[in-house]
Amino acid sequence: MAEVAPRSLTRPVMVGNVQIGGGAPVVVQSMTCTPTADTEATCAQVSALAHAGCDIVRVTLPNRAAVPSFAEICAAAPVPIVADIHFDYQLAIAAVEAGAAKLRINPGNIGSWEKVDAVIDAAGAAGVAIRIGVNAGSLEEDLAARDDLTQPEKLVASSLRFVEHFEQRGFTNIVLSAKAHSVPTTIETYRALSRELPQVPLHIGVTEAGTVQQGTIKSAVGLGVLLSEGIGDTMRVSLTADPTEEPPVAWGILQCLGLRRRGPEIVSCPTCGRTQVDLIPIAQEVERRLSTCTKPVSVAVMGCVVNGPGEASDADVGVACGKGTALLFKHGKPVRKVVEGDIVNALMEEIDKL
Repeated sequence: MAEVAPRSLTRPVMVGNVQIGGGAPVVVQSMTCTPTADTEATCAQVSALAHAGCDIVRVTLPNRAAVPSFAEICAAAPVPIVADIHFDYQLAIAAVEAGAAKLRINPGNIGSWEKVDAVIDAAGAAGVAIRIGVNAGSLEEDLAARDDLTQPEKLVASSLRFVEHFEQRGFTNIVLSAKAHSVPTTIETYRALSRELPQVPLHIGVTEAGTVQQGTIKSAVGLGVLLSEGIGDTMRVSLTADPTEEPPVAWGILQCLGLRRRGPEIVSCPTCGRTQVDLIPIAQEVERRLSTCTKPVSVAVMGCVVNGPGEASDADVGVACGKGTALLFKHGKPVRKVVEGDIVNALMEEIDKL
């Protein structure tokens, strides 16, 4: 009998019309970086993130002055909005009143249990979910100061006491994250959380992962390991870049693991001395033209006769190249031969017909 994935055992939590946990598909999210008080710019970025593949989007609420703009953003957004709250519990309550579908609060800076309880009561009355967002860089002082605990143990300890407090008050509409910039710490922490709190949906991510190349590598390794073990109900890839760079990486990880599909998968060879076409710019142009395509198709761009025919025939559409030409395949069958200059256009024509 196949082993049951931990994500299928977590409680379902609704964030607007999006389900996190309970065996639902892994939810992709990101966060805006525009000033929240700039309603137009933030709404535009929320829409861009939704177009890039986000199921939900997080928006910071830094002060009271931004509340009116935040309310407009929630009302206009094409996806549910999560309010990112730090330091001021009253902002969390204001976010609920402004239309947030979920709150993110940080145990390291939200304040006393009385303040936490006020947030719980407001969210509970409105049916708003809460993410308990523990972070290695902002742990509670008593935990941060302990030399007898490893970093994963500190993250887990913070998570456990907050989840237990929420559940003792009867509030179970929670998602949990415990993030660090270290990949091994991230993996160890989330494995422990999945064991200790199997009922709680987990938001996974490698925080402060870095710029596009490093951040993509760290996220692919850390989140890929966890997702392959069935751990993780929602995810964010954190990159020091335009936030619209994040969802495609998240979808790429999910697609590689066979968990969700959005857009094409391009299979292309690294080229070698047998390649007799200029394959690299051909593959790059195919990737560029498919950047806005959402069809879940596989496209093979192969450079020679060794693996080319097999890979091209396994894909929905593909080419196996020879000397200045390519044999075009569709659903495993050869369609026609095309010259090198027509390869990209021929592939696009066949993809458009799918």
